[in-house]
Amino acid sequence: MAQYLSIMLTVMIVNNYVLAQFLGICPFLGVSKKLDSAVGMSIAVTFVMVLATCATWPIQNLLLEPLGIGYLQTVVFILVIAALVQLVELVMKKYMPPLYTSLGIYLPLITTNCAVLDVTVNNIDNEFNFIGSLCNSLGAGIGFLIAMVIFAGVRERLEYAPIPEGLKGIPITLISASILSVSFMGFSGVIEGIFG
Repeated sequence: MAQYLSIMLTVMIVNNYVLAQFLGICPFLGVSKKLDSAVGMSIAVTFVMVLATCATWPIQNLLLEPLGIGYLQTVVFILVIAALVQLVELVMKKYMPPLYTSLGIYLPLITTNCAVLDVTVNNIDNEFNFIGSLCNSLGAGIGFLIAMVIFAGVRERLEYAPIPEGLKGIPITLISASILSVSFMGFSGVIEGIFG
């Protein structure tokens, strides 16, 4: 149990996909202007990460490897992720139209979100078992949510801050993202200290 908790906490805080590995930056910068959109996108990404892990882990271990076609991993995983994103998009369009509208173009971009693909590939590369893979993907999704919520709060505050003209817009957004990223580096020894 401690092993799975360690996997989750490490990927949520220390090896956060957005803030430490710089994956999934497109939705991080594009959808983080408003808190509700950031939370909706994060939940959708987390859902896709977990579903993709549920689909790709058995495909890799029960189909691709036994057949000796493990080299098709990336292609197969991308196809699975694309199908899952289409499913999520259809569900959101039917049951959550306001959120679907607010996410706009960024919802289909989950298909090309490198963080989702990287989670599924890392599960295989780190040789996690199925439960470990689920913990890794859930932790990565929660870490994505944490980064998005914090950054959405920062960006909402920046709307009313007296920012010099030359730094308004993208420059102050990138500076804020880098400061947030550096702040997460302080957690690097905490998880190792707790779990060894």
